[in-house]
Amino acid sequence: MPLIIPDLVEALEQIAPGCVRTGVDMATVSAWRIGGPADIFVEPEGVEQVADVLRLMSQRPEPLLIIGETTNLFFDSRGFNGVLLRIGSKLSHVSIDGNRVRAQAGARVPELVRSLADAGLGGIAHAGGVPGTIGGLVLMNGGSQRKGIGTHVISVLVADSTGQLQRLDAAALGFSYRHSLLQGSDVVILDAELELEPGEPDTLVAEIEEIIASRAAKFPLDLPNGGSVFLSDPAMYEIVGPPGHAIESVGLKGLTEGGAQISPKHANFIVNNGRATDDDVLRLVATARNKVRAATGFTMDCEVRHVGTDGVLRPAHVVADERWPALDLTKG
Repeated sequence: MPLIIPDLVEALEQIAPGCVRTGVDMATVSAWRIGGPADIFVEPEGVEQVADVLRLMSQRPEPLLIIGETTNLFFDSRGFNGVLLRIGSKLSHVSIDGNRVRAQAGARVPELVRSLADAGLGGIAHAGGVPGTIGGLVLMNGGSQRKGIGTHVISVLVADSTGQLQRLDAAALGFSYRHSLLQGSDVVILDAELELEPGEPDTLVAEIEEIIASRAAKFPLDLPNGGSVFLSDPAMYEIVGPPGHAIESVGLKGLTEGGAQISPKHANFIVNNGRATDDDVLRLVATARNKVRAATGFTMDCEVRHVGTDGVLRPAHVVADERWPALDLTKG
């Protein structure tokens, strides 16, 4: 049962008028289309509103979870008993000054990369087909072709859990492959300043379109999913290959569990064929992880994260191991 606290809803409405809803089905805001109801959902329209919400919630007992487009996480189907704060389209302003770009965290990556290419700014075409927001991309140092956005980040504006704003330069972010020091911290990215490379718009757009076409040919983009499920381990890659190949080699490509399926198109994707639950996805994660480990000796960890009813984010394999500690590997 959702616990809607009237005084909290009222306080949030005072901070962000017209931006607060209750009992929102998280499946409607989840890229994977999985989740139950969130007690309170707020989508601020400005940086100061975000800071004020954080300041308020630092003095409250209710859980707070900050999300973007959720392209690398999925929610417990039982719901979330707390406040869901979304950094989305209402915080997506972009400004350009020469080769420097400042983009608010809610700007969608595909549209941002394309618009910058149209303006003759390149260097990040590799991210043109990556779903999600620039805030999430910077947090994960995301990209494609083994490239990361971090090489073009100059600084980020963040707010801590008490609403204090601070601009951090790139050196403080500790970028490495698909990682930054901001992961696991209590700060929220509010904007990113990038330094890009001048280029010919037609050439840059053609490069982006080629990358997008390549992704569409390889990945199941026509069904709800959370992107690549398992992280690529260099040691495993050298001997066995990437996670998708390993999963396919043990005969699990196309395996279904409830409404979820290991994609027949790419085995490192789990797609929602309709009404999938978090349990369905986690069961497939556990099955793939256990079978690959039994066959190869390598243990695959998850890139995607699971959100519990208490708002705690954990790698999906940790939750899968808890729910499915012993599977019959003769099945599937």
